[in-house]
Amino acid sequence: QVQLVESGGGLVQAGESLRLSCVLSGTFSGFEIMGWYRVRPGKMREWVGSITATGSTFYMTAVEGRFAISRDKAKHTIYLQMNSLKPEDTAVYYCNKVPAGDRDAWGQGTQVTVSS
Repeated sequence: QVQLVESGGGLVQAGESLRLSCVLSGTFSGFEIMGWYRVRPGKMREWVGSITATGSTFYMTAVEGRFAISRDKAKHTIYLQMNSLKPEDTAVYYCNKVPAGDRDAWGQGTQVTVSS
């Protein structure tokens, strides 16, 4: 069983930056491709971006050019650097393998609130 612990969220103003972290522990085979997801108020969970085992990254259009995912394999940690934050980025952010669904284990997430 994998454990996922996200951290780094907070309250920021539009245009500011945050860096989220996600630490994996336990048994996490199948996590070669990792990603970030978010749940915005009143919305369904959405995929934000992914990073492959070789370091290639992919992002949803809304965050392309503003967000960047990286990973430290030795620390079993992935990061989400979020720049030029917008109020519409307000959400609870989660990390997990890609793809991941409701039947997969999820962490508690980390709240990001962007004020205008």
